[in-house]
This record gives sequence, structure tokens and C-alpha cells, in this order.
Amino acid sequence: MRHSIGSLSKLSGVSIRALHHYDQIGLLQPSEVAQSGYRYYDDAAVERLWQILFYRELDFPLGEIAQILSSPAFDRNRALMEHRNLLLQKRERLDRLIELVSNAMKGETEMEFKPFDTSEIDSLRNQYAEEAKARWGNTEAYRESTKRAAKWTEADKAAIAAKSGEIFSAFAALVGSDPASAEAQALVERWKAFISESYYTCTDEILAGLGQMYIADERFAKSIDQSGAGTAQFMSSAIAAYCKK
Repeated sequence: MRHSIGSLSKLSGVSIRALHHYDQIGLLQPSEVAQSGYRYYDDAAVERLWQILFYRELDFPLGEIAQILSSPAFDRNRALMEHRNLLLQKRERLDRLIELVSNAMKGETEMEFKPFDTSEIDSLRNQYAEEAKARWGNTEAYRESTKRAAKWTEADKAAIAAKSGEIFSAFAALVGSDPASAEAQALVERWKAFISESYYTCTDEILAGLGQMYIADERFAKSIDQSGAGTAQFMSSAIAAYCKK
């Protein structure tokens, strides 16, 4: 199913302005941008928005959410399970509040304060936040990226997005050629330098992991392939050839 940015905003309760911002910072990019400029989001993008909203519930900054969802260690099923548990806790609290109000309407007034208590939900939220940081935040690259992102201005974000777009387009222009060619390898070197300059120190080990993720994660593949069909696969192959040297 495909949603326009307007319908996704109505579906999720996230404003169009916020969705534009998510696109600008690379947190949630549209699955397709029509020639008219209209943005469209597929089911994978909708699911990613669910995940973003979950981590917003845990009070994570947007920059940290982007790093978590981009991590090769991200466990979708575990994240969904934790989201479900948090929702169940909230439902139990709402059920108790509804019962309290219903009893009050019947004249059965009891000075019960337990339904107003949010400590269990707060505790679960804090637990999941700490676990998420322990799973995905305990790397030097993560910490470095988060620290840099906190200092970005809107101009910085726009410049980074433009530069990454230029490199993706350059890779797209080489699709169909030899990924081990000198030209392709020079582009990999340029991409590696861009990551180091913009996000974190990109070692060959990290670069190899990113190359695998570009095709293993459908969301990354679709995003990269907006520059041209087959770009993600070519980029992954070029990185693999680079890291074998």
C-alpha cells in the first residue's frame, strides 16, 4: 500500500512538517518521489515510522533514533515486542481509570489513587531505553555520531544531504560497470571519507558492514535506489571489492 505524505500524516498523527524534517535528516525518507514532487511512503516506510514513534515514546532524540534504526544489530522483532509490552501496560492503566470513573458515575466513590500512578509505565519505559542504549549505543561510532549530530545546524544537515546525494548519483551512473574498477573504488574511498567527515570514523570493518546492510535492509536498498535502480547492489559490491584489498 502506498501513502501520500498527507495520508500518512493523518494515519500516524505526525504532522506533515515533521515528516519533511524526518526526510531532511535522513530518519524517514519517502519510498518514492514523483516527478511532480509528491512524496509517497510504502509499507516498509510506515513500519519504520512506527519504530520511530516507539523510540520517541522512550524519549530518544531523533539523531539517536536514526542511529539505532540504522544499526546492523537492530532487532525488529524485539523492538516490536517491547512496544507491545509498553502498550499493554498503558492499556491496563487506562482500564483501571475507566473502572474508577464508571464506579464514580454509579455513586461508588472510593479514594483510590493507584489508577493515577504511572510509575510502572515510567519504569518500563526507562528499562527499555537503557536496554536500547546498551544494545546499540555502546560503540564509539554511535557516540561520535550522536555528538556530531547534536551540533548540526539546518545548513549543515542540508549540506550533508546534498553531498550524500551527489555520491549516490555518482554510484548510480556506474551501475552495469565493474564494481572493482578504479572509478568505482575511488567512489568507495570518497564515500568512506564522507562518512568519517560527517558521522564517525569509518574503518574498513565498519564500511564492510554498511555495504552488507545496504542490500540486506530493504529500507536502505529502496532509499539508495532512488538514485537509480541497482545502485544499492552496485555500491555493496564495490564496497566488498574495496574491503578485500
